[in-house]
Amino acid sequence: MPRVRDPNEPKIYFLPNLMTACNLACGFFAVLMIFRGLVEVGNHAMPAKLYYEQMRQYYEYAILLIFGSCLFDLLDGRLARLGGQESPFGQQFDSLADIISFGMAPAMLLSKAVLFPLGNLGWAIALIYLVCGAMRLARFNCLAIMPKKPGESNDFRGLPIPMAAGFIASLTFLLIDLYKNDHELGAWKFILAGAMLGLSWLMISDVRYPSFKKIDWSTRGTLGAIVVALLIGIATVQFRFIMPVVLFSSYLLYGLLVRPWISQKMRKGLEADRDEESSDSPKS
Repeated sequence: MPRVRDPNEPKIYFLPNLMTACNLACGFFAVLMIFRGLVEVGNHAMPAKLYYEQMRQYYEYAILLIFGSCLFDLLDGRLARLGGQESPFGQQFDSLADIISFGMAPAMLLSKAVLFPLGNLGWAIALIYLVCGAMRLARFNCLAIMPKKPGESNDFRGLPIPMAAGFIASLTFLLIDLYKNDHELGAWKFILAGAMLGLSWLMISDVRYPSFKKIDWSTRGTLGAIVVALLIGIATVQFRFIMPVVLFSSYLLYGLLVRPWISQKMRKGLEADRDEESSDSPKS
């Protein structure tokens, strides 16, 4: 006799949740890669420069895995909205995956790859980032279940944690390339510490960031926009250490410094917003 489905049982859609599982897997392996480097390299007494040179490859693998998490996080939401398969289960699963991929993994990466000269202060900064990321996700989930008001926008309230993690990972990726055989990062360790605290504040702030949720297969574009997107893609491949920093920094600064000062019409054009009736009312 076939089992009768409980109407209260959450719906689990295959493709979107598979992407979320891949996001979580990338985050898990990023953390595992850092631990593996500490075990395999840290067990041998060696000069600091040689230690840094051997650990560098593990840091790079961890960063690439965090980038992979960013990609899968983008795909799971797009697939869910494309197929009308958004669900409370998918939302909660996504947040649980994000706290590992974009909270724990970047915090461990920075504390070991850049902030280690700061000792316990470096660990404290990484912990603040992790806690603020978790609070940002919790606030987003609470706001998402509230009834949506007519005309309410899809803006993110606070910097999305994948963008914070992408910025941290991309900047660390660039620094590791610049300091290939030198563990002394000079003033950069203080700059990264300040950036991590700034990102922590942005995640729990009320600064509005575009969600780009309305960009889908039916979104209209122009020939110029297609050419620009193609050039950005080519530049990202050609300058793989620099372009991720440029892209993540552009999003971060757009919401913080540019978006509040431009007109609503220009904002709609830049964000490919097709809903002409939407207002600037905040959402999570």
